[in-house]
Amino acid sequence: MNHTPSFPRMDDTPALLCFSHLRWNFVYQRPQHLLAQAVRTHRVFYIEEPEHHDGPSQYRMQFTTSGVTVLTPIIGHGSDAVVEQRSLLQGLYKMLGNASITHWYYTPMAMAFAGDLPRDLCIYDCMDELSHFAHAPAELKQFERDLIAQADLVFTGGASLYEAKRSLHRDTHCFPSSVDTRHFGKARTAQADPADQAQIARPRIGFFGVIDERMDLDLVALAARDMPDVQFMMLGPVVKIDPANLPQAANLHWLGCKDYSELPAYMAHWQAAWMPFALNDSTKFISPTKTPEFLAAGLRVTSTAVQDVVEGYGKRGLVAIADRDTIVAALRDSLTPASAELRRDVDAALADMSWDRTWKAMQNLMLAKTRTTVRV
Repeated sequence: MNHTPSFPRMDDTPALLCFSHLRWNFVYQRPQHLLAQAVRTHRVFYIEEPEHHDGPSQYRMQFTTSGVTVLTPIIGHGSDAVVEQRSLLQGLYKMLGNASITHWYYTPMAMAFAGDLPRDLCIYDCMDELSHFAHAPAELKQFERDLIAQADLVFTGGASLYEAKRSLHRDTHCFPSSVDTRHFGKARTAQADPADQAQIARPRIGFFGVIDERMDLDLVALAARDMPDVQFMMLGPVVKIDPANLPQAANLHWLGCKDYSELPAYMAHWQAAWMPFALNDSTKFISPTKTPEFLAAGLRVTSTAVQDVVEGYGKRGLVAIADRDTIVAALRDSLTPASAELRRDVDAALADMSWDRTWKAMQNLMLAKTRTTVRV
């Protein structure tokens, strides 16, 4: 038996229902940035993947400081998760009344319970090629085909994804990662060194982000071995790989997950940043949000040859591109402070990359589409 959530009574403010494979409190990235903008005009519900417990199915609600309401389906053990999630979602629909509804998808898997429910607009914001990630569900590709067929608009998180999706939908638009320059620019000014980093020697080269199958652990081990005088600061949660398989060295520091608000303080005490991504199926279409964030922090950046990094930053001289043969030399060079010319080029490139600007461009496309569609 399902428990209908006790939502506050709704007015006719347009509702945006975001279906995501990412936990809201996991890593602050594209969905959080965009939906924090969307709350200006929409009542935003961020619907996570389910958790399981003993008892009736229900939504657990979290009211965030950004104004987004996070809904986590808590499904009873032994229950059909698809059926239960659909029933919970229908309860939310009842509370929304006559408000217009936008479906905003990060995970095509949500099509299983939401795909045939009425909505006024359907958006697929494709930030990753999820079918290439480890442990991707077998049904994901078919659900993505269904989603693209139903979507009014398809947005992509980078140029390579745009090239892969543009032929599949007539209204596909590229919106690469943006950056909060004010937030990350704090790293350019004096900050107290965080306690778990303060006693570590310098120079320091840092990384933050999810540590999973997209990281080239052999390359990390190589750099640490061949640069024993350099301290490598590795921040982020370890997922889908065994932490016991992380390379270990006296100058490799796995400091765990940090809150978004803490990142500038860590970076203020790094001399450079790097992105040691593996070049495999899981990184073929990524457009790392951390690229402009590292640059906004005033750090020189070295990356492996991820296509969107090469095309968007490497060819413009903003990020150094290296492989196993050149990584040590590139990292050594990055320890030299950026020239005034490079700093000007970086700041000019970042000037038009705000999340506010990105959301406004998305919203204009949504408004134009809304005028020409009716609820289906």
